[in-house]
Amino acid sequence: MTRNNDLADAVRRSLDRYFKDMDGEKPTLIYDMVLKNIEKPMIETVLGRAEGNLTVAADMLGINRNTLRKKMQQLRIKG
Repeated sequence: MTRNNDLADAVRRSLDRYFKDMDGEKPTLIYDMVLKNIEKPMIETVLGRAEGNLTVAADMLGINRNTLRKKMQQLRIKG
């Protein structure tokens, strides 16, 4: 199994648990909820691996350095 499949499986398991925990209630705004819960720890982890170097982290993420800085501000991630 590839790493991408491992990550996708983890998301599926988390969503399955989420739906079970809803106990019949109708969930809303799932897309935003998932992105908010994944984006911050992803950026924090990549920044750690890049030893705080924003250029290296942006390259690892496949985004522009300015986009990374903007995301860090939005998510209140210290650089």
